[in-house]
Amino acid sequence: MSKKLDLDAMSVDELWNLHEKIGQLLSIRLTSEKRALEKRLAQLQRENVSHPSTEAPRERRKYPRVYPKYRNPNEPSETWSGRGKQPRWLTAALKTGHKIEEFAIANAESQKQNARQQRV
Repeated sequence: MSKKLDLDAMSVDELWNLHEKIGQLLSIRLTSEKRALEKRLAQLQRENVSHPSTEAPRERRKYPRVYPKYRNPNEPSETWSGRGKQPRWLTAALKTGHKIEEFAIANAESQKQNARQQRV
């Protein structure tokens, strides 16, 4: 557009006509751009289907079972293996002056050894 429009000098009717023309042009251009993008997306999807990934997904490594090492004496079903964040019951008990050894499960080590013997 080489000529500049003097919008201040235009009447309301002229401005309204300009507004309608701009709306029509935008609608046409947006529609054509949308069609072009949809064609490109369809093409990319066809290429992706025709050339699937040759890599097979890796299997997750098996981890050994982790036995609990600590038990809540007030609620025996609550246990902790000693890995990760300390449970709330243990944190609260430690803050009140208890020692972590008080919550140790006596046969935790023997459970570990029994599991090793069964695998061998």
